[in-house]
Amino acid sequence: MTPDAQTVSWRVLLAEAKARLSSAMEARHIVERASGMDGAELYLGLDDAVTARPAAHFEAMVRRRAAGEPLQYVLGSWGFRSLDLLVDGRVLIPRPETEAVVEVALAELARLGEPRPTVADLGTGSGAIALSLATEVPGAEVWATDASPDALAVARANLAGLGTAGRRVRVAEGSWFAALPPMLKGRVHLVASNPPYVGEREVPDLPPEVARWEPREALVAGPTGLEQVEAVVAEAPRWLTRPGSLVVEIAPHQAQAGVACALGAGFSDVEVLPDQAGRLRALVARL
Repeated sequence: MTPDAQTVSWRVLLAEAKARLSSAMEARHIVERASGMDGAELYLGLDDAVTARPAAHFEAMVRRRAAGEPLQYVLGSWGFRSLDLLVDGRVLIPRPETEAVVEVALAELARLGEPRPTVADLGTGSGAIALSLATEVPGAEVWATDASPDALAVARANLAGLGTAGRRVRVAEGSWFAALPPMLKGRVHLVASNPPYVGEREVPDLPPEVARWEPREALVAGPTGLEQVEAVVAEAPRWLTRPGSLVVEIAPHQAQAGVACALGAGFSDVEVLPDQAGRLRALVARL
């Protein structure tokens, strides 16, 4: 029940959320979002009275989370590296595994040594990879593409909040490389992508939160799970500079097949690097 105005404190609501969600971390996130306070500010304001509007917001978020909706969608935004990204059911939730992919992409750009590299993030979703690279590589010209107009609406919203780095980001709709202008063929220094890589037979094994709430087209590639990875890898050499690099997020069990695919596409130097948990995650292919 939504509390009446001026009848409860944030401390009471925090305890209520902990009890209803069985998670102190999630309860704190929700109270921070509803109250507009975080960190020490929330600690100092826990005994403040809660007025009707934030109380209603709190109640709506707790109910959504209790119904199984991912916390990130409930909150409406989520941290990714240095960014606070708008996220909702139109895009995948940004994950630590993809942060590791960005780290690998940054290392590749440093290795290439191009002061103003051209970068393409294919299947950008929320814009996590593209906007991180634009923010962390001051000279980078970044293309963010996606076949989903809904996903691009989220990416554009995140781009709008990026500041001056956003001037170096262009958003384009289309499937993989088809979204890029032909003039970029042979001129892209780095291609990065987090394509769908779940196989149809793996769908029943996905956590219910993922299977029910996240966009299937961004998760499931086809029968084997490698279909979209293969599509990106096969075409990348025609778009990359010499030297140039491709960085693709994959599932750990796809490492061997991913390497074979990249070697078959003409890449001369291929490896798969681990994420923060030590699982093989980032397929790196170099020309």
